[in-house]
Amino acid sequence: MKFLLKLSGRIDALSERIGRIIMWLVLVAVLLSAGNAIARKVFHAGSNAFTDMQWYLYSGVFLLGAGYAFMKNVHVRIDFISARLTARGRSWIDIVGILVFLAPFCWILIQMSWPLFVKAWQSGEMSQNAGGSSAGRFICCCQSAWPCCSCKAPPS
Repeated sequence: MKFLLKLSGRIDALSERIGRIIMWLVLVAVLLSAGNAIARKVFHAGSNAFTDMQWYLYSGVFLLGAGYAFMKNVHVRIDFISARLTARGRSWIDIVGILVFLAPFCWILIQMSWPLFVKAWQSGEMSQNAGGSSAGRFICCCQSAWPCCSCKAPPS
């Protein structure tokens, strides 16, 4: 039992660090998005590389931020139902949701995406946009890490 508690503490610490980084990546993504939009509209000079990086940042934020949101218990809920339940009822909904929906979804995602990740990594896959970014490996890493980071149970 001590091993599992220690492991849970380490997962929490990792999720906390990732969450702190993700907060700053949101700001970077918003500034990059706004800057690219202004450059396109005002100066008629946008960049496909910036557009790609914007998508990569948003993907990284949502994929890697899931574990942090779960840990902080700020993930999406159906408030008009959960507000009427006791803490025990909400915990049961969390347990059933994790076991019936989240865990199988993560398993399916891992099984389906891992071969694509390996193929994209080995081939050095890049953006298909002219002048696009070569940071395609970043999104591949996010996709492969997301199921592991998002399977942290929320606090009771």
